Amino acid sequence: MPPVTGALLAANVLVFLLQLSGMPVLVAHFALWPPATGPQLGPGFEIWQLVTYSFLHGSLLHLGFNMLALYTFGRDVERLFGSAWYLQYYFVSVVTAAISHLVVTGWMGGSPYPTVGASGGVYGILLAFGYYFPRRTVILLFPPIPMPARVFVTLFAALELYFGVTGTVAGVAHFAHLGGMLGGWLLIRSRGRRRR
Repeated sequence: MPPVTGALLAANVLVFLLQLSGMPVLVAHFALWPPATGPQLGPGFEIWQLVTYSFLHGSLLHLGFNMLALYTFGRDVERLFGSAWYLQYYFVSVVTAAISHLVVTGWMGGSPYPTVGASGGVYGILLAFGYYFPRRTVILLFPPIPMPARVFVTLFAALELYFGVTGTVAGVAHFAHLGGMLGGWLLIRSRGRRRR
């Protein structure tokens, strides 16, 4: 297990255990709150929430899917990038996911409730996996259909865009997922230009 992927897995599980132990302060102060949130719902937006929200999860299933994806795709991406650049890449994806979510949901008159989850960083890693390992076979969980990684990533991005625009799957931060992919893509392109 590469060190950063292992540390991220452990940190997410530890924070979820703290959530289960009954620490409401975690969501109240470290989830991603919209800037316009009134005091009756939560403390409102703080700059550190652009990162801290990614360590909180809404349920065991939410945590499980994110950690499974981080374990599955993160190991190869970290070995390719090296631990230091991988860590930077992950948190750039997390932050751009948060900003994208706040901007788009604010523009669409979004929900006053907080956002939690590592999905923004995970979707950034998913994009990197599809970009650098395009022909690697990936199997969907439901239904179990094998496909090349680049098709898998393109399919997920298209579904997130569709669900986000139509609002057909409520309660999921679709534009955060797309924002994580966007942040990862911009960083990959920037890295490529520097190397040239």
